[in-house]
Amino acid sequence: MMKQILFSGVIGLFLTLVGTPLLIKLLARKGYGQYIRDDGPREHASKRGTPTMGGIAFILATVAAYFLSKVITGYAPSYSGLLVLGLMCGMGLVGFLDDYIKIVKRRSLGLRAKAKMAGQLIVGISFAVLALQFQDARGNAPASTKLSFITDFGWSIGPVLFVVWALFMILAMSNGVNLTDGLDGLATGASVLVFGAYTFIGVWQFQESCANAQTLTNPNACYEVRDPLDLAVIASALMGACLGFLWWNTSPAKIFMGDTGSLALGGVLTGLAILSRTELLVAIMGGLFVLITMSVVIQVGSFRLTGRRVFRMAPLQHHFELKGWSEVLVVVRFWIIQGICVIVGLGLFYAGWAADK
Repeated sequence: MMKQILFSGVIGLFLTLVGTPLLIKLLARKGYGQYIRDDGPREHASKRGTPTMGGIAFILATVAAYFLSKVITGYAPSYSGLLVLGLMCGMGLVGFLDDYIKIVKRRSLGLRAKAKMAGQLIVGISFAVLALQFQDARGNAPASTKLSFITDFGWSIGPVLFVVWALFMILAMSNGVNLTDGLDGLATGASVLVFGAYTFIGVWQFQESCANAQTLTNPNACYEVRDPLDLAVIASALMGACLGFLWWNTSPAKIFMGDTGSLALGGVLTGLAILSRTELLVAIMGGLFVLITMSVVIQVGSFRLTGRRVFRMAPLQHHFELKGWSEVLVVVRFWIIQGICVIVGLGLFYAGWAADK
């Protein structure tokens, strides 16, 4: 079974390494270049016209890697896997429409705010509702109506509040990745680290699944997750696909992921968190995305309340650029921050398991 994880990661890496330059040529031929804000750091002006919508590469690579790994190993796709992939593709489609309007229609704001929100709501609600269906023989649906940190805890919040909670998570994380995608390779590299962590979490939950309680040394420390191995297969495919894309997205970037990629990554990360019962833990695992989002909230809130700005520019990465840090320096140091967040998150995940032993 573990071969699926290896195959999906390797295939995802190979497809983006080989396929991204082909996409770059196609987008450049059509003139689908990035729009650059005039009020941003001056160094970014040289990026104007760089092909965008590169998220297409790792979305397609992830989907292909998942299904090819199934064909090679002979295992069938799971409902959890299909739901997470559907969420990624749905959010990616909303981002693609936004990018397309920005570039082709020459409208800098892309989709109207109401239209963009409507698209995200349709995708998010569909995922949340379907995630409560398809119970397995043990009665486990892909998602649970209980809140979760390391595992489920507390009382059930009910299906309606669960849908609202899932929507909040999807919108928050998608916008967090979107705000982080402001420097070459920043969001892509941070995503590689998070998806690597979720590959480990999926494998661990599979090995310690309550479905195998009779063979576990401590059944009290098991995980009630419907398809943990399949979540690990998708996380591995995403890690490989993002790593291959990073080869072309790192400074100086030959292609940007655009909203197509950032919304898809935020959506699929949330899907992995919800279906692996680590909903609150993802705020730590994706700590860089949360930090950058909070910098925007603080900046806007401070300006509206006091008329003053806390940062020279938001999101946070641009503040440090304006302080004189080079782009590569900001990216590497922010990757280190993300790495620390992942280590802390995995440490808490393991500590939660060890405490139940």
